[in-house]
Amino acid sequence: MVSSTQEPVRIGVIGGSGLYAMDGLQDVSEVRPATPFGPPSDAITVARLDGHRLAFLPRHGKGHRLLPTEVPSRANIAALKSLGVQKILSFSAVGSLCEPMAPRHFVVPDQLIDRTRHRPDTFFGDGIVGHVTFAEPFANALGQILYDCLGELPIVRHRGGTLVCMEGPLFSTRAESELYRSWGAHLINMSALPESKLAREAGIEYALVCMVTDYDCWHSSHESVDIQMVIANLVANAGNAKELLRKALPRIAAAPRDEAIARAGRDAVITAPEHRPAATVARLKGIIDGL
Repeated sequence: MVSSTQEPVRIGVIGGSGLYAMDGLQDVSEVRPATPFGPPSDAITVARLDGHRLAFLPRHGKGHRLLPTEVPSRANIAALKSLGVQKILSFSAVGSLCEPMAPRHFVVPDQLIDRTRHRPDTFFGDGIVGHVTFAEPFANALGQILYDCLGELPIVRHRGGTLVCMEGPLFSTRAESELYRSWGAHLINMSALPESKLAREAGIEYALVCMVTDYDCWHSSHESVDIQMVIANLVANAGNAKELLRKALPRIAAAPRDEAIARAGRDAVITAPEHRPAATVARLKGIIDGL
């Protein structure tokens, strides 16, 4: 939990596009919160931007050192929660599975399909059971603010759509890409999960901004995705991501909390109090509210 002498940071930003080094940051410091799930991906940069405190976390570590499967998502979310974060803005490069969502477009999706296989994806277990509602995986109010702000920038934007989160690190086969398209999916990446699930368990609102870098490998008139293509479009998208963050920040800071999300983890615990192991309760204190 946040120390009584430490000012809480209400907004967290997760991404690997250099957002934590953007111009105009003030009162910059680095923190390395200890968590019951180990250290986060890297030091968290805490700073003020236009008067609002933010916590910036590089998902893959500075210098992009961690595979998607290696990202310590439980530690990342627990560390942000320990700082007082109530709302997370997540930025991610994605591939497009549909013609209208073209490279360098920005998308605020509203649904997820989980195709990950090797990642711890819950804080629960070890004697405490919780089943969290996840029908709407993103915080729609935050998503709408982001979409509205995108409309004030020279960016082609899309609202809604289904994102497939795959394991990686290899990109999709053509058969997989066509399968996801047949499901009606619109986008694909390797990082939205388990971040979004863990944020929900921790009672943190989570909105995702998808920055399209490629057409995956299904598109007959475009080259199959390679890392050079991804990097080139990432660089082009990074400046727009920073402008979006600056524009959206005051509105997100002023927006009321989504109380249903804030209560999500607390309301999900079904294990009787007398049967909750003390060690597990101690581990989840400060992450799952109400324990």
